[in-house]
Amino acid sequence: GYVVMATLGRGLPGGAASWSSGFLPSNYGGSLFRNQGSPVLNLETPSALSAGMQRRTLDAVNDLNRQRLEQTGHPEIAARIANYELAFRMQSAAPDLLDLSGESKATLEAYGVDRQDKTGFEGSFARNCLHARRMVERGVRFVTLFLSTWDQHSNLDSGLATNTKISDQPVAALLKDLKERGLLEDTLVVWGGEFGRTPLGENRKGFAKVTGRDHHPYSFSLWMAGGGVKGGQIIGKTDEIGWGVTEDPIHVHDLHATIMHLFGFDHEELTYRFQGRDFRLTDVYGKVVKKLLA
Repeated sequence: GYVVMATLGRGLPGGAASWSSGFLPSNYGGSLFRNQGSPVLNLETPSALSAGMQRRTLDAVNDLNRQRLEQTGHPEIAARIANYELAFRMQSAAPDLLDLSGESKATLEAYGVDRQDKTGFEGSFARNCLHARRMVERGVRFVTLFLSTWDQHSNLDSGLATNTKISDQPVAALLKDLKERGLLEDTLVVWGGEFGRTPLGENRKGFAKVTGRDHHPYSFSLWMAGGGVKGGQIIGKTDEIGWGVTEDPIHVHDLHATIMHLFGFDHEELTYRFQGRDFRLTDVYGKVVKKLLA
């Protein structure tokens, strides 16, 4: 499965488009989980409906969907069948997933789940990081944690300080926890965003004393850990002010090709037919970055 969690109170720019399946069938899209209480609303089985009765009902619906699938071959019908099955499995697995009562006090403190300070959001992202570890343990294949926003066009000093205060402790705890449990070598952790910030200040009207940085797609960084990545190195170099890449550039297609390689896929061979054409997830570009591989 593919699970998405956002940080409580921080918003989520882009909404569901950020975890959609694109041109792939909808069952490849993410499932947005709440980080407190029931992860997905209305998952509870009604008291008057036994598990066996619910299973038979779902089987009957799926039989009808399969008949229609045989007639039309429409991929969205196959996706609907898969989504029904996922929802059925989530009824038993999801409630336990967010129950942290079995975690030790040391673990909760390491992540900072219950810490409080003036930003007011730390516990939410910390909780999500711990949930991510629990999901990996239970076989969830892909987890995305959103922490927004880093869009400091103004108030860079205070905004960046807030974001790092929210994220540093739980991210470090997650990596350490995965490693201690023997999960890190099989789990790829990627920390990044869709673009960077300019190396020059952005002086917006009315914010002369609290400047920020504008969007900058020409050079930016992210980090990766575990999952077959060779750690302890920096790949790439910018000019002296950080405006452009001068050494070992990595395009987003290269990044995707490398991630797919680490997952065991050949990005040049894996295609999906959509609207009469075979598509690669890296389009017609991308190369595996060998320096990244352990």
